[in-house]
Amino acid sequence: MMNAQHQIVEELEHRLLSNEFKLNSLLEVTKSINFNKPVSELLEIYNFILREQLGFRKFVLYNHQEEWRIISKIGVKGKIKDLNIERDISKFKEITMIESSHKKSLNNFDVIIPVYHKEKPLAYLFLAGIKDKNQSNKETFNNLNFIQTLTNIIVVAIENKRLANESMKQQRVKQELEVASEMQRLLFPSDLPSNNKIDISAKYLSHHKVSGDYYDYIRLNKDEFIVCIADVSGKGISAAMLMANFQATVRTLYNYQRLDLEELVTTLNNKVFTSANGEKFITFFIAEYNAKTRKLKYVNAGHNWPILIRGNSSQFLNKGCIGLGMLEELPFLESAEIEIEHNTTLILYTDGVVELENTTEEQFETERLTKIVQSFYPLSMEDLNEIVFSKLDDWRGPKNYVDDTAILSCRIF
Repeated sequence: MMNAQHQIVEELEHRLLSNEFKLNSLLEVTKSINFNKPVSELLEIYNFILREQLGFRKFVLYNHQEEWRIISKIGVKGKIKDLNIERDISKFKEITMIESSHKKSLNNFDVIIPVYHKEKPLAYLFLAGIKDKNQSNKETFNNLNFIQTLTNIIVVAIENKRLANESMKQQRVKQELEVASEMQRLLFPSDLPSNNKIDISAKYLSHHKVSGDYYDYIRLNKDEFIVCIADVSGKGISAAMLMANFQATVRTLYNYQRLDLEELVTTLNNKVFTSANGEKFITFFIAEYNAKTRKLKYVNAGHNWPILIRGNSSQFLNKGCIGLGMLEELPFLESAEIEIEHNTTLILYTDGVVELENTTEEQFETERLTKIVQSFYPLSMEDLNEIVFSKLDDWRGPKNYVDDTAILSCRIF
């Protein structure tokens, strides 16, 4: 009788000690998570509990982030080459004892412990050293449940850290985009002239937060001014930053140096090639107009051909060179000069205008743009641009704009 009572007391004490150990382990892990300890430290605590306190000398923990990889390995040497988690292990949804497997590496372990979060597999723990593989053994089963809970806490904490880091990265990118967008906004001309000599207006639609398109108006003196437009190859922040740098360079060169167009384009080509390392290029059109002589001199560096329109006649401005930054040195470069008649309209645009597709994948093209300008000739340039974008909206229908879209219209009276 006394032996039976003693055995019951010992069993109760063992259970109490076991429960106290589990509680303390969970508290230690939770405290580390709350103090935002690094992943390496969380895994050290996890390994200590499994190895030193529970006595497991061999285990491997796989975790899924962008791919399945081992984040903790004790008592196992070398790589586990014959195991594909997606193919071989994803079928295990519950704690499973390994009796025998055709996978050699699996036979080195006694149990697979899966960890799921919202139906998504996050981790698989492979454990060796189970003294009794019989799941009916209550203590063994309880210990495995505890290990699964512990692993779940650790892995979810790691996943939350990863998501938090991703969120921080996205926030940084968002802030960088906002800064880049503000930089671009400040570099665009804010006050375009509209008087009895000239009427200039521009409109653009950025496909992303930052734009790869650029247009500008630079007044040189009371009789001369510059108009230009550009488009950078590629998309994203790097392309936008290259264009922002290009905008600033054009302005700086005109503010501090009075280069002729050929010299300017050559200098810009060198700067773009150096900045982009030949990986990106910029198409660019620039024209210099003298109101006294009514001469317009231009260079077209691989850009969509601007259209010069008067009445029913139209002319493309296509003389120039290849895009800037394509080659370290321009293989050819020519400028052209045209005498501008009264009441002539000059239309500068990027490929987002003429390459916009409708639902049948037909492009808008320059012919439609020319006809719109001719049909709505009496309108101001600002109203004309609104009409053009309205026609573009009608053309694309339910489809979205897939590129930056810019137009600069210039009426020379």
